[in-house]
Amino acid sequence: MPKRFEIRAPPEWGIEPVPKEHKILRGIDLFVLWSSLGVGLLVLVAGSLLVPGLSLIDAFVVSLIGSLIGSALLAAAGIIGSEYSIPTMVSLRPILGKSGSYIPTALNVIQLIGWTAFELMIMGAAAANISGPILGSYTRIFWTIIFAIWCAALAIGGPLVFVRKWLERVAIWLVYLSTIWITLQVLTRPETWSLFMKPGDGTLPMLLALDLVIAMPISWWPLISDYNRFSSTSKGGFLGTFLGYTVANTWFYFLGAALVMIMGVTDVISSIATLIFGNLALILILVDETDNCFADIYSTAVSIQNIAPKTRQWKLIVSTTIIGLILAATIPLTEYEWFLLMIGGLFVPLLGVLISEYAVRQKSGGFDISEFYDEAPKIRIRTIFSWFAGIAAYFLIANFFPELGASMPSFILSASLNLLLGILKKGA
Repeated sequence: MPKRFEIRAPPEWGIEPVPKEHKILRGIDLFVLWSSLGVGLLVLVAGSLLVPGLSLIDAFVVSLIGSLIGSALLAAAGIIGSEYSIPTMVSLRPILGKSGSYIPTALNVIQLIGWTAFELMIMGAAAANISGPILGSYTRIFWTIIFAIWCAALAIGGPLVFVRKWLERVAIWLVYLSTIWITLQVLTRPETWSLFMKPGDGTLPMLLALDLVIAMPISWWPLISDYNRFSSTSKGGFLGTFLGYTVANTWFYFLGAALVMIMGVTDVISSIATLIFGNLALILILVDETDNCFADIYSTAVSIQNIAPKTRQWKLIVSTTIIGLILAATIPLTEYEWFLLMIGGLFVPLLGVLISEYAVRQKSGGFDISEFYDEAPKIRIRTIFSWFAGIAAYFLIANFFPELGASMPSFILSASLNLLLGILKKGA
């Protein structure tokens, strides 16, 4: 008898450690993943916020330095996932306590749903710009729904299928080609080099601009171990993440600034559309843009499983997609700069606590895997206090002393305070 055809559901990777036989992503795989996640229309929009406050030269310098700092912190956080094979929110259990980890979990779910909405919004707007008003006022909503369905399908497929079958075979090559084409057209225009020398108007302090750049890679660190837990080695995971994200983030932040400065159009999508074959380039970028939305939707589901581990992932994916769709139709993109700074304020200090605590524990032999599960403490006041102190410092600086930059001071404060309180506790 002929074998009956069966449709098998893809495996769901919940909060349990990934089995060794499934840790198959090499450094090059993670380079492709994180370089792909580091590019996109929203990154171009973020880059456009750097001008005219900065000159183009200053925008490039800030993009490079901010990407190096943010990507190093991002890759360092990913080492925990690579070593212990666990998702990010679970990795916070021995740091903040099991109940304490629910606080960043809730904040992460909120920011990821926000990112999902922004991604669907920008993709729907770009597709409507390309297609024209084929459905009148409903055109953008139509394209937004199409992208939402596709991104949800990718999320249900899971990270291994996504990286090996979609990114490496299709999406990443399309975005590389389109981005090279856009970059060459922008940088070879006659007025480009004179505009490079044009000073900024000074409305954006350099260090506040640095905060805007650092915020992008930092926005990914609450997700990173959801993917780097599949890394075959910690070294490969670190290098692939650091190099991939640094290159992509620097490139796209600077390109976003260059597009609006050189093309003289404040809307990034419209500025790309005015280039030769600009609409084709937009289509190719849109193909890859879905990876960012995939990651936001998938990691929302994984994060929620830190609190409700028995809930099926596909149900959380569908729910997240629907909420993101609703928000995409109601939230204005004008809130984007505030959203980036909010993410930096919440998660940069937490990363300081995580890295400082992890460094101390590594010297004494590291964590036992049971500390992420049954043996996790309920709550750790010291680390939560250090985190909240860093949050307060970030928003105080960002609001009243923006010229100082808030990212590094808040990171250093949280990390130092956590180490100091740990030493005082031992000496008591």
